[in-house]
Amino acid sequence: MNSTDISCSQQSPDPLINWTVLIQKKMEETNMVVGNMSEEVLNRLSKMLDNSTCGWRQLARAVSEEPRFCCSESQLTCCSLQALSPAGSPARTLLAQLADRSCSLDFLLHCLRKVDHQEAVQYLCSTAVAEMFQITVQPQCQQATVGGRVVLTCRAAGPPGLSYQWFRGKEEVLDKSGCTPELILCPLAPVHQGHYICRVNHGEKCIFSQWARVRLVSSAGSSPDCGSSLFQGSVSGLRIIHQPEAQTVSEGDSLLLVCKAEACPPAQYEWYHNRARMQEHKTSSFKIPCVTTAHRGEYRCKVFNFYHEMWSDTAGVTIGPSSITDASWVEGNRGLDSQEINRSTSGPGINHLQPMASHPPPSKHFHATDKVALLIGNMNYRHHTQLCAPIADVHELTNLLRLMDFKVVSLLDLNWQEMHSAVTEFLLLLDKGVYGLLYFAGHGYENYGNSFMIPIDAPASNTSEHCLCVQNILTRMQEKETGLNVFLLDMCRRRNPHDDVIVQPGPLKVTANIVFGYATCVDAEAFEVKREDVSNGIFINFLKKRVCEDEKVTVMLDRVAEDMGRCVITRGRQALEMRSNLSERRSLTDQIQTSECSESFSARNLQWAIAHVLPPSKYLQFDCGVTVQLGFAAEFSNIMVIYSRILDQPKDIVSCSAQLTDFPLDVDVDLKTTNQETLLEAGSLLLIKDDLLSPEVPCLYTRISSLQRLKRELTFTICLHYTYSNMDDEVQERQSVTVGKPLVSKLNLHEPRPPRACSTSSSFSLDSFNIAEGITSVGTSSNTWPYYGRESSTTDSLTSSRSANIPEETDSPELCNNPKPLVAGNSLSHSLS
Repeated sequence: MNSTDISCSQQSPDPLINWTVLIQKKMEETNMVVGNMSEEVLNRLSKMLDNSTCGWRQLARAVSEEPRFCCSESQLTCCSLQALSPAGSPARTLLAQLADRSCSLDFLLHCLRKVDHQEAVQYLCSTAVAEMFQITVQPQCQQATVGGRVVLTCRAAGPPGLSYQWFRGKEEVLDKSGCTPELILCPLAPVHQGHYICRVNHGEKCIFSQWARVRLVSSAGSSPDCGSSLFQGSVSGLRIIHQPEAQTVSEGDSLLLVCKAEACPPAQYEWYHNRARMQEHKTSSFKIPCVTTAHRGEYRCKVFNFYHEMWSDTAGVTIGPSSITDASWVEGNRGLDSQEINRSTSGPGINHLQPMASHPPPSKHFHATDKVALLIGNMNYRHHTQLCAPIADVHELTNLLRLMDFKVVSLLDLNWQEMHSAVTEFLLLLDKGVYGLLYFAGHGYENYGNSFMIPIDAPASNTSEHCLCVQNILTRMQEKETGLNVFLLDMCRRRNPHDDVIVQPGPLKVTANIVFGYATCVDAEAFEVKREDVSNGIFINFLKKRVCEDEKVTVMLDRVAEDMGRCVITRGRQALEMRSNLSERRSLTDQIQTSECSESFSARNLQWAIAHVLPPSKYLQFDCGVTVQLGFAAEFSNIMVIYSRILDQPKDIVSCSAQLTDFPLDVDVDLKTTNQETLLEAGSLLLIKDDLLSPEVPCLYTRISSLQRLKRELTFTICLHYTYSNMDDEVQERQSVTVGKPLVSKLNLHEPRPPRACSTSSSFSLDSFNIAEGITSVGTSSNTWPYYGRESSTTDSLTSSRSANIPEETDSPELCNNPKPLVAGNSLSHSLS
């Protein structure tokens, strides 16, 4: 925005119109958005728009000139129904939708002008300019002799109606020039000495200039007072000269943070820990004699005086393990009925309560022996509200975790038995030093400090016996001596009135490696943002922007919480809560350094990998001379897409298609969406980012869900429909196809697991596989873990992949000696089995 002082604005024949144009230009330049407006402004604007003549409906039509802001009939109906609630506001709901779509303020202002809502236009402009007007000329420190003349100048660029007030210290200057941009002191007298400041007002808003000191000198040539340089270059009239610094200390050590400022009147101090004010700390020095893990976090100091306030830089404080763990201590028995047993070889005079080594431990670079994750998204509940977002949330988090070398198992819509079995199999992958991550998106609740994940088959009045207790899972994870345990729970945490049982999880070990990230606070709900195509949960919407940062897990989640706190939609409704005892700087991005693992662990790892291989491509030869290829792609660990395409056909056949039918009842197949020409029509919303196959090779797609319930090998029928050039009637041929147990179906999650005492062995034996063939399959298939989209060797097929979520195709040439090559480019990757 070009600077325009007040005198120029007053000469304009219509200053409000001119300033409104400048406002809109400023909005456009700074990309100000609706989501940045305060709750007070949004509520006031909503009241103006909650009318039928010139209100939210007219605004909705105006914003539809931009397709991305166009509201569907269901969204308009949702806005309209808000009027039935005593505190509901249709306009507020519309503004929330515009904020969610990142609508800019300049476009909103344009649409308000378009519907000729003058009151809203003026209010939006006045609100915006209150943040825009600024001081362009600051008063400067001056000196003069008695009887001389001093002029202090303060000019501001802003809307019409700016007013000025001059103060000497706390007293307002009542001289006639005390309400103008220029304060004239003439003739100068001793009473005029002191510090001056100017306040520029616009309505209820005001800004202050910097301080300027006026000083009497004996002669015009005297040197200026060095003390007057205090406020030179300090726009606010307050200057922090020493910022608090980030620190890493051990438990039991002392913590000292210092923030110093120069100001007149003298500055006062307030300290804040993780945004919470610390009432007892009101000096420039902040000291804690003996810190604990509760003192970790971010610290800031607010410095203020009568006129101004400033915030210091943020200082992060990391609390490491107690120095006890890194020092040689004298061992002694402190039993009440026994004498102290000194086992030290030190001589007399040594204090046995002091560490033998006082040097700080060297910095450590942490690593994982492996990284595994179990992601569960429950949407289609039988007795609870249906959800939309878990499918997209699990999909996006899967891709991001794989970028960090996590082995990810992603499952949708599990009942109680399947969830229990999936967790049991997940625990088999854990061993010493492994990073384990569990993410759950769906319905849940929290009672007496315990969190419960609700399966899709839980009754409406469910209790803990129908659900999975997260704390019980944590107890079992700790038995594996994992390096890091991360739980991300994207569910509600309201109390369950139907459940009065107090679950007592097993005793937890003091491992200092646990991190809980809750999508919402205790006794609060977690929300999802519904869109016409794919919905996202609010938690994942913010988490996906931060989860790959190379930061300590707790620091990363703190930043996610800050991002959520700045969002208008979530403010006051949903806030991330983190619980942690993580004492080391462990990050999800830590590298994997494989250690010597037990043979049983390696066998279980290989077994799980084999259970996630897709069937090889099949080439079927029909009597009429047509060759059909079947390909397989993994959307999730329990959802597979099968496509069929014609590779070769005789010249006298003019039309031909291969359709799938006769699927077993164990799996879920929607007959209305089978054998579709596009993935979207087949019900796959997540595999359409790129064209998977060339348009010159038409395919028919069929999506199969709930593979975890498959009790036998997957068998279905290929029905070939074709027509000869000299015949009108369609001919059919049928072939039965068996593809084994694909993906996670090999784990038989529908079967109960043995008691925990036997949990060291898997639910099925490796003897049921041909191990030699299994290793060959793992090594040659490019999809050892679901979604792996690059070819891998036998070694790294069991570890990780950094590929994006691209579905997989396997190729088996044994039924076709010379098959046509697959289309290159963005087609499905393939490998030989």
